[in-house]
Amino acid sequence: MSFIYFQSQINTLSRNWRKSAWQFSLLLIMLSLCLILLSGCQGTVAETDGVIRISLWQSINPPANREVFEKLVKKFNQTHPDIQVESIFVGQPQLPKILTAVVGNVPPDILAYDPQNTGQFAELGAIQPLDEWLEQLPIKSEVLPNLFTELRLNDHIWSIPLYTANLGIFYRPKLFQAAGITETPKTWEELRQVAKKLTIDRNGDKVPEQYGMLLPLGKQEWTVFSWFPFLLSAGGDIVDNNRPNLTNQAAIDALQFWQNLIKDGSATLSPPERGYEEDGFVSGRVAMQITGPWTYIMKSNVDYQVFPIPAKIKPATVTATGVMYLMKTTPAREKAALKFLEYVLSEEFQTEWSIGTGFLPVNRKSLESEAYQQFISKQPVLKVFMEQMSEAGSRPIIAGYSRLSDSLGRAIEATLLGESPKKALKSAQERLELIWNGN
Repeated sequence: MSFIYFQSQINTLSRNWRKSAWQFSLLLIMLSLCLILLSGCQGTVAETDGVIRISLWQSINPPANREVFEKLVKKFNQTHPDIQVESIFVGQPQLPKILTAVVGNVPPDILAYDPQNTGQFAELGAIQPLDEWLEQLPIKSEVLPNLFTELRLNDHIWSIPLYTANLGIFYRPKLFQAAGITETPKTWEELRQVAKKLTIDRNGDKVPEQYGMLLPLGKQEWTVFSWFPFLLSAGGDIVDNNRPNLTNQAAIDALQFWQNLIKDGSATLSPPERGYEEDGFVSGRVAMQITGPWTYIMKSNVDYQVFPIPAKIKPATVTATGVMYLMKTTPAREKAALKFLEYVLSEEFQTEWSIGTGFLPVNRKSLESEAYQQFISKQPVLKVFMEQMSEAGSRPIIAGYSRLSDSLGRAIEATLLGESPKKALKSAQERLELIWNGN
């Protein structure tokens, strides 16, 4: 299908786009596909010089972390003159661009993304299983064993881990001290009481200048991700026999706890879909925030410490793992891409990447290396996240996760805005059952 064809279609639609909304939407889709086709053509120029050039799509943020990654890619290219990796930043929204490239048969060679999309990519036949390759790779024994849960679906391993971490609660020690709090909370009830003590209305206008905690408002993945440790700590899950199960008591309890913090007046909501921003914490308007070691807080000048997610039934957190997929292209390109994936798993890559970004190494030797141990001695809060790894669960790796997450996110958002947790989860479950039964 030629570029001229797409261009002619775009010109036709452009003349008539005001006639209907769907034509304008189609124009945008076709334009995106056209641009991806052009970039794909650039990546498949005949390699007459004997060099295999492969493309890698990533969405690494913040820019400082992206710079660390680009430096490591450059190092690989310098030591592998016969393979050259081009790292391409893909901005929001990533998934539609990725799916358009897959459907248009112009995928990247390597994709850095979230493991929760494995089911969707596998159903499309867009990614290659890595079982046989990993089994023959000595470095497999160096990968942290508990990470394989997020790499596996239907008895196949579909990706390798680029990084890992988990969620904790960052807090401002000076604000704790000013409120007379001498111990960090270990249970949900203790967290609730601490949040109340840290909420201060200085001028009596019933609008606190300082809140105990920030909760992420929104229905997208950050909100679901931030809530997940509380679900796991209550002994719950959202999947049963590969089907959604949102109405279990643990899910209700976890949502009720978040709503209680709002009703107490001791938690403030983030702007919609911006619960990862740390402005309130850095300014002192928020005393506690759920986030991980990648946060800007660790690079700021404010006082901070971290404590593990408080428990209800058991200690728990959730992993923040980024993965890399080998996309289906050609045997020669896939073989070259696997060389880069092996490099990503190496002690060398993982040590430099983790020190530069704050993520935890996925390679055991990197974790134990002298360079990394010296690094964490200067960043002791990382020990909290390292110790939590043994208690960390993960979000489900199933086909249809994006639909599951979307419905769950809507339920969390509705609860934070006042709806009863039981009703919000029931509505979400009913939507999902229609989708699942329709399949």
